[in-house]
Amino acid sequence: MTEGGNAAVALEADVDVEEAVLDEEVAQSEAAEETLADDTNDVAEEVETAPEPEPSELEKLKASYVLDLEHVRMAEALLFAAAEPLDERTLSDRMPDGIYFPAVLEQLKKDYAKRGVQLLQVGNKWTFRTAPDLSYLMEKERVEMRRLSRAGIETLAIIAYHQPVTRAEIEEIRGVTVSKGTIDVLMEIEWVRMRGRKRVPGRPVLYGTTDAFLEHFGLETVKDLPGMDELKAAGLLDARLPPGFSVPMPDDSPDEIDEDDEDEDSDQLFSGDLAVPFEGEEDETFE
Repeated sequence: MTEGGNAAVALEADVDVEEAVLDEEVAQSEAAEETLADDTNDVAEEVETAPEPEPSELEKLKASYVLDLEHVRMAEALLFAAAEPLDERTLSDRMPDGIYFPAVLEQLKKDYAKRGVQLLQVGNKWTFRTAPDLSYLMEKERVEMRRLSRAGIETLAIIAYHQPVTRAEIEEIRGVTVSKGTIDVLMEIEWVRMRGRKRVPGRPVLYGTTDAFLEHFGLETVKDLPGMDELKAAGLLDARLPPGFSVPMPDDSPDEIDEDDEDEDSDQLFSGDLAVPFEGEEDETFE
């Protein structure tokens, strides 16, 4: 055989070998695909045959419960009569078994949605509350009674018995500093007023009582204030008084008063200059 013939034979042999290798690879690939398909089918069968989880008692109750309006009425009665919010456990203790309370309470909430009272959930409890848009009906304004402190009472008494009197004179009688807020509050409740300025160097402001003071204590004039004997009889004065002690006679006459400055002082008061007490002052007017 010639060299050309040998080469052709060798080439044909190589082609046959390559075809054989290719056929073997295709066969292996098909076998792998069949194995993968079998495995997938096995997994799918296992998933399909796996048991479903058992539903909880609450889920069973939710699925089987049919809303009963009588249950809604029962919950309404319990919540209405309760003094404090109630939770579902408390309601279940007083109502029949087999009630799905979320459905009952949700229905009751819808029933009261547009009424004067509404069902609200507070934490995990339920309660009836006034509708927010009607809360203004529950508001009530009232006058709060406030007691004068000892410092305020003493200052008022000194002004009543010694009027017209300056602040320095009040402090001299009391023996302690009078806070600015004490006199301001007495003026705010309209028991004390500025009567003008004393005709002495510095022209200090003079204070006296008002008609509102007389009306509150049932007096016709300041001269009707109780004297020493009446104060002793009422137990407001010690039986053993120091020598020379006397109760002054109140006087509301305008002696030594510059009445022209009274309006100016009143304007200053209402402008705010005298309205705010200092911090850390000696006494408080109200207790």
